[in-house]
Amino acid sequence: MPPRKKPAAEGDSIVVIRPAHIVRTTLHIKGTAPLVQNKFSQKAREMMMDTMSRTKANKKTKSEREPRDFVEDFLAAQHRMSDGSYGVPCTAFRAAMIDACRAAGLEMTRTKLALFVVPDGFDVDDGTPLVRLIANDPERIESAVRNASGVADIRSRPIWREWEINITIDFDADMITPDSVVNLLDRAGRQVGIGEGRPFSKKSVGQGWGTFIVETLVQETVE
Repeated sequence: MPPRKKPAAEGDSIVVIRPAHIVRTTLHIKGTAPLVQNKFSQKAREMMMDTMSRTKANKKTKSEREPRDFVEDFLAAQHRMSDGSYGVPCTAFRAAMIDACRAAGLEMTRTKLALFVVPDGFDVDDGTPLVRLIANDPERIESAVRNASGVADIRSRPIWREWEINITIDFDADMITPDSVVNLLDRAGRQVGIGEGRPFSKKSVGQGWGTFIVETLVQETVE
């Protein structure tokens, strides 16, 4: 027979933890500006791993560098699910909502505990959780950029001029109201954005890409 727990001393309070009040809501969002992706490709990851695993004597010289295939770069920059559909990382939306807390006067660390984006699938290369993109095949654009070293480079990226998404969010209704979730996502779309060239880019002022608005509530359920 297990020993009995020591009774609480006089004046001590007993903590009662309630079950999480999780509500799942699906919202339809529509892009108000083009969406551009720049996924870190599987090939680039494998090349880095190969370079890191070589000794200094066995590393390739600059003259041995393979020619650039911009079409391959364009395809590798896309997030795709196992069924072939395009996707956007769940983290892009969650990070945008956390960033939008600055404009809404919410505590960012607390909001991280309150809401989560539910994936529709996973990237076939690296398993990144994705939400399904409702759009036609992307166009290819070549953008002039500067790498972290300051060297100029050309990036071949996919761009969707028109796009929509049904995004499902789980949130703790004891921490944030359903209307606040809708408004926070809408602020994230208007003021932060997602993808390359978004307004609230960490490294630049952005190019006005990746903005969106919340159009309708598709479904809401309580767990």
